[in-house]
Amino acid sequence: MGGACLGVCGASGVGKTLLLRSLADLDRHDGTVLLDGRGSSTYPGPEWRSLVALIPAESRWWYPEFGHHLPSGCNASDARQLLAACGFEDDVLGWQVSRLSTGEKQRLALVRALVRKPAVLLLDETGSGLDLENGLLLEKVVKEYRLAHDAPVIWVSHDREQLARVSRQLLTLQQNRIDIAGLAQTGEGRS
Repeated sequence: MGGACLGVCGASGVGKTLLLRSLADLDRHDGTVLLDGRGSSTYPGPEWRSLVALIPAESRWWYPEFGHHLPSGCNASDARQLLAACGFEDDVLGWQVSRLSTGEKQRLALVRALVRKPAVLLLDETGSGLDLENGLLLEKVVKEYRLAHDAPVIWVSHDREQLARVSRQLLTLQQNRIDIAGLAQTGEGRS
């Protein structure tokens, strides 16, 4: 699935977030999750979570300023480029997390994840708090990352128009059924 984006939708409470949390190995599960043919259980937890990045709809922040959330060893140039691509100036590094809007937190959570260069992106309603312009910016950043790093993306969203733009296949979760369908090849996010 390298470089591809799978869209996932379904009613609230059907298990979309649980699916992503299981893939990120944050919740107990009975299945086997493989990355490059190697099972998640063979990786130490921190290594797996650095390779498989889950960006939740509501990100968690533990330091008062955004800049302290970037890893000390990250490439500053990469961080600046990602910030600019998500619509931010460098001064955002000193912004207080408490003053950030939901949409700003979502874009900055994506930056925080991408500077670590994960092999897989799991996006849970990422961008749901954004206006269309910033949502399209975020979609472009994800597309460029997945293509540049051949990184598969699983994108959960209630916004079917967004999923049509970013993915070629749509997995629909229902209470006792999973449907998968191809999407028309017209979206900006496709390649």
